Amino acid sequence: MSDAILSAGITGLPDLYRRGDADALSVTRCYLDRIAALDGHIRAYNQVLADSALAAAAASARRWQEGQPLSAIDGAPVAVKANIAVEGAFWHAGIGAYRDRVAQQDADCVARLRAAGAVILGTVNMHEGALGATTDNVWFGRTQNPLRDGYTAGGSSGGSAASVAGGLAAAALGSDTMGSVRIPSAYCGIVGYKPARHAISLDGVIPLSTTLDHVGVHARSLADCTLLAAHAGDRRALLPVDIAGLRLAIPDWHARVDAPDFIWKAREEAATLLLLNGLKRVMSDMPGYQPGQARRLGLLVSEVEGLNAHADRLTQGEDGFSPEFLGLLRWGERQPTTKLAAAYQGLDAIRTGGSAWLEEVDVVLLPTAPQTAFPFDAPVPANQADFTALADFIGCPAVAMRFGTAPDGLPLSVQVMGRDAAIVLAVAACLA
Repeated sequence: MSDAILSAGITGLPDLYRRGDADALSVTRCYLDRIAALDGHIRAYNQVLADSALAAAAASARRWQEGQPLSAIDGAPVAVKANIAVEGAFWHAGIGAYRDRVAQQDADCVARLRAAGAVILGTVNMHEGALGATTDNVWFGRTQNPLRDGYTAGGSSGGSAASVAGGLAAAALGSDTMGSVRIPSAYCGIVGYKPARHAISLDGVIPLSTTLDHVGVHARSLADCTLLAAHAGDRRALLPVDIAGLRLAIPDWHARVDAPDFIWKAREEAATLLLLNGLKRVMSDMPGYQPGQARRLGLLVSEVEGLNAHADRLTQGEDGFSPEFLGLLRWGERQPTTKLAAAYQGLDAIRTGGSAWLEEVDVVLLPTAPQTAFPFDAPVPANQADFTALADFIGCPAVAMRFGTAPDGLPLSVQVMGRDAAIVLAVAACLA
């Protein structure tokens, strides 16, 4: 039965519930048992909320038995990134200084999921302060990639991706500032969806960058991602779209992003599949966009805005902030105001230019990351976000889809981005 529950994901659970093959209580126990058995090593979770999860599951089971489920996700077990408030749970964003702070109410996105009947299993690990992409957290532990021991699950939403990939949650909420949902989803071989900015509310999310932060979702299938995002607030996620004749841009960034040939090959194979499904290839690129340069602008803005987010706590002292995290925040603080102003101006220009580009095409196809997951003891690539950051700068929806396998056996991933969520998700479905 465990295999049937795991393979059901979210979208398959209603059939199990209606047939009586399982109920929300048995499904939640299945996931809690897996957490107990496996998470001691994976370390995806910071806090397991077993009692409240079982109570919510029992209520869901009664609703299904009475034929009155709240929604299609009633009884779906979900994990939540530790920077997103869950009432009664520790709310710390992976920062030691906040380890004992308890959320007094749910974030808006969590409240919406609860109102739809979702079961919150617990909060999951993340890169400290959301400023990094390895989830090697000095305060809360190193989250292993469930696909290969000793390898990063990515970040900053590494615990979210690992919980889903390891079968420790049916889906998870994460946050994405320059790729923090899509990069770990790529490394862990799952689907990661970042809606348009504010499509899912940031209310109740500890910020890194008030300019760039987004809430996103992780799941083992695109259908699960879409359903969860819709109930978390992304109203366009479930709208039907006819993809025939849509304009597909496949920009040539070989000279802009250093990535091995197999990364580009996966993107070309995905493009071939999309063309076979009726999309029309157009020769189009965003004029003047340099991913590495843009990434550095986004990093500076994130460091400065991250420092502002924690300024009050830092007046009490620097205990609970790692030297690495604090060093990044302080580096931003030391930069001249003219440099910061230029960074904001540069991001504004990218947003304007990118939005104009997306009016000329319907979707853009890129790799998700320039590399696959890497060992914790290997150097951290500086360019992890070179493909993902643009969607955050523009504020447009983007989804990472597993597509193929690298020569070393780790998953590959491609990214579909565009101006409209319904279009992006409908095109991505061709790659599922």
